[in-house]
Amino acid sequence: MLGLGLLAGAAYAVWRAVEARQQPTGLTWEPRPFPYPPEPRVAPAATGDDHAPGWVDAAVDGACPASHPVKAKLSSGIYHLPGGSNYDRTQADRCYASAAKAESDGLRPAKR
Repeated sequence: MLGLGLLAGAAYAVWRAVEARQQPTGLTWEPRPFPYPPEPRVAPAATGDDHAPGWVDAAVDGACPASHPVKAKLSSGIYHLPGGSNYDRTQADRCYASAAKAESDGLRPAKR
């Protein structure tokens, strides 16, 4: 029994040492409701021409800030532009700075 404890302790020490040496990747996990596994989320990278991120998390009530007016629902994969028929009633998950940045994340525009 003592041997198993020593083996487990050594394995844990090796695991911690390997974790400490890894470079940060910017990858985090976004929690989702029960039947779905967590979704990986990569922090948006800053480009050379603008240093603002491509998206921000929406407010608790689903509102978007003025700097990121495009509302996106991740469950449907659709983004809504200001002035669209469903823009006002959409509870956003993410807010994008432009439609191009939303499309680069794999979202499609709303049909109405």
